[in-house]
Amino acid sequence: MRANYLASLLIALVSSLGVAQAQTQTTPPTTPDSKLLSQIQQAAHTLNYAGVFAYQQGGAIESSRIIHAFDGKDETEKLELLDGPAREYLRRNEDVQCLIPEQKTVLLEKQRGDRFPGLLLANTQSIDANYSVRPLSQPMRVAGRVCQLIDVVPRDAERYGYRLCVDTESSLLLKAQTVNAQGVVIEQVAFTQIAIGSAIPQTLLEPSWPTAGWAVLEPVQKTVDFKALGWKIVAPAGYAPTTQTQQLFAENKLVHQMVLSDGLATISIFIEPYLNERSDYKPLGAAQVGSVNLYGVKVANFWLTVLGEVPASTLEKFAQSIQYAPAAVSK
Repeated sequence: MRANYLASLLIALVSSLGVAQAQTQTTPPTTPDSKLLSQIQQAAHTLNYAGVFAYQQGGAIESSRIIHAFDGKDETEKLELLDGPAREYLRRNEDVQCLIPEQKTVLLEKQRGDRFPGLLLANTQSIDANYSVRPLSQPMRVAGRVCQLIDVVPRDAERYGYRLCVDTESSLLLKAQTVNAQGVVIEQVAFTQIAIGSAIPQTLLEPSWPTAGWAVLEPVQKTVDFKALGWKIVAPAGYAPTTQTQQLFAENKLVHQMVLSDGLATISIFIEPYLNERSDYKPLGAAQVGSVNLYGVKVANFWLTVLGEVPASTLEKFAQSIQYAPAAVSK
């Protein structure tokens, strides 16, 4: 689950809107009900709302303003980053324009389903197989609104747990946290201001800068088959591949990417040719940013960067298991 659309490749892929694991000694046993998560996802897509949310990962906090409208058929949305370089993301359904004013550039992207305040990447059957969804009885307040706590508890040690706070009137997600196995919050996002249900004037969804004459860039992605390319990748329990693509970056650097998901969390694998003259392959071994763990490793003549919103032990074991068998390419 992601908090926003950052231009940085790493943050765009792994800055996750998390939710925190329940403390089992205080959580009453209830019947798992992943339909609650479907209601949250539906609310994120079909409600009008406008507000500001803050995203905290490690020691960093950043704020964004979101304005979302739904006319019964189409979604339109404007998301502004309020910290750091000026960025705006204008979305109509699945099509996203990232505005980069200092470069007078519009970058065309595709929307992901797990952007805050959405959260799901797969159907509820996948969620039920990997998590137990437990509504809690005590009410909370976020941004002046009453919300219901929902614990999303992992069924094994291969994933983090989450805690959601959901608006009782509209089912819109107001706050979410990610916690590790020790119950420590490692990432969170929450609205600090929010208005739900009011009409959204079209003028509020327009770009802040005149973009006529700006360069328009659309990264070219091609679907590939990792197995056919010679890669042997055994996903951690509960995870399954969702996309397998290749993309050409600056200086004609060809990068293959596989994304795996368990319905809420994701793991991404980036594979590029290893160049002996380069010395900036990072990280070598393990690293961590908030709830996101990273692992860099050289396999054959390739450099792999594996990252995901999963425990370090899950990611490291997975990264070290990846094998390259070039003979498979010729078959």
